Amino acid sequence: MALDSSLSPPAGDDFVSEGDTLAREVARRRTFAIISHPDAGKTTLTEKLLLYAGAIELAGAVRGRKTQRHAVSDWMEMEQQRGISISAAALEFEMQGHHVTLLDTPGHQDFSEDTYRTLLAVDSVVMVLDAAKGIEPQTRKLFDVCRARGLPVLTFINKLDQPALDPFELLDQIERVLGIAAAPMNWPLGDGSHFAGVYDLEADAVLLYERGARGQRTEPVSVSDPRDASLGRLIGERRQQALIEAVEVISGAGTRFDMEAYRQETQTPVFFGSALNDFGVEPFLRAVLALAPSPPARKSDSGLVLPTDPDFSGFVFKMQANMNPRHRDRVAFLRICSGRLSKDMAVINERLGTTVRLSRVYRFFGRDRETVPQAYPGDVVGLVNPGRLAIGDTLYSGRPVRYPPIPQFPAERFAYLRPADVRHKRFDEAVRQLEEEGLMQVFVPQSGVRHPIIGVVGPLQFDVVEARLRSEYGITCVVDTLPHVAARWPVPTPGSAKPLTLTTSGALLAKDGRERDVVVFESPWELRYVTEANPHIQFYDTM
Repeated sequence: MALDSSLSPPAGDDFVSEGDTLAREVARRRTFAIISHPDAGKTTLTEKLLLYAGAIELAGAVRGRKTQRHAVSDWMEMEQQRGISISAAALEFEMQGHHVTLLDTPGHQDFSEDTYRTLLAVDSVVMVLDAAKGIEPQTRKLFDVCRARGLPVLTFINKLDQPALDPFELLDQIERVLGIAAAPMNWPLGDGSHFAGVYDLEADAVLLYERGARGQRTEPVSVSDPRDASLGRLIGERRQQALIEAVEVISGAGTRFDMEAYRQETQTPVFFGSALNDFGVEPFLRAVLALAPSPPARKSDSGLVLPTDPDFSGFVFKMQANMNPRHRDRVAFLRICSGRLSKDMAVINERLGTTVRLSRVYRFFGRDRETVPQAYPGDVVGLVNPGRLAIGDTLYSGRPVRYPPIPQFPAERFAYLRPADVRHKRFDEAVRQLEEEGLMQVFVPQSGVRHPIIGVVGPLQFDVVEARLRSEYGITCVVDTLPHVAARWPVPTPGSAKPLTLTTSGALLAKDGRERDVVVFESPWELRYVTEANPHIQFYDTM
């Protein structure tokens, strides 16, 4: 479909100038996500990074709003009530000449699909570990996604002010469990009540921890090496001797930092600190800006797309309704991959082949938003979505391009969803909007009970659906859980006209949101039985 002539690239010197601007803006972008097992301190670290970047004045409060004490990345009512991250949040800020986009992800495994989609939109990752627990199950799962995506990982080992595992044991866990070399960038001087600070292995400087000095920034003290007599006077002879021995082991048999190995995802730089006590956060943030990559080329159906390609392109990785009660709109989160996005430009939705005019483009800080006149590769922007955009959509101008589809996780838990009172007039619309976000899958039974069946990855999502329908739409609902364990889409093999045969009561025929047949099975046995009874049909767990 032809675009307006005004969208054509400028010629001559203007084009050179535009290209220089684009390259400069790409080089200063840093787009990363923070991942962890629940309670490792991910959201606390996010808040403290924002604090040191000057994006907020008080951890837990957006600048200028001193009465709002919840984490800015946890803006949903249920997140604030339970103290957990349920939905990924985008936070943008400027620091030391860099334009930073930080995506805070849900840590709970029930929301792993939202985290997976978010990891498709970033260029690197910060992994937070609890110093007392090391590698935990959800950390390992999320790291495997990072590895599959080819994302460089920086590691922050948190909570050194509490009793912790031996630092060598923590490094060994990273290498043994995750299969990646661990390069310590600093070294802890004790832990728990004996924690005295960290020693910077690259700069030969000590950063002292002062208990009770939360929020007060301390300057590192330079020393010649771990044997410097002045260091013994600062941290005590026992800690100095332990440091000398640790540095000897690291120098002789340990992994030293290598930028190329980090960028090639074979090594993770490791930092120690305490996010809650503001310790080690500022140097870690400086390291993120210095080490994390700028936006790389992206794979597409037509090969690699360079971020400096003058043609605009990007993909939708997240949908969110009702972020702000004053707006009550639906927002599509778009990761820009190439070119420059400008307000009011016309782009093509590759899936539909239709033109979309980007009249309202937002950048986000948690739930707060502001319009932006332009954005560049690496940026995550919000587009008001009147129903024409979906997760996985590619938008482009100029040369056609399509980015890889974003897979949907198979549902593992099922329930009937029904309004507590008579059928609410907004019920269908509310359910459709939550399905559009990818929060749940919706199936309408073709016989028997006509209430929709919702499918989710984990049971906590049922609570989220119920809470959001009540708080955002004013609809009180009842979630009746079902014993069913799987949903499959039946697709006849080419050339077969034989119909689907369901010979067991444990297989329920329904329609999905696009009016396609789907079968919901009560147990693995029913799934296997129906599959064997229909050899002419392929059963897909996602569509």
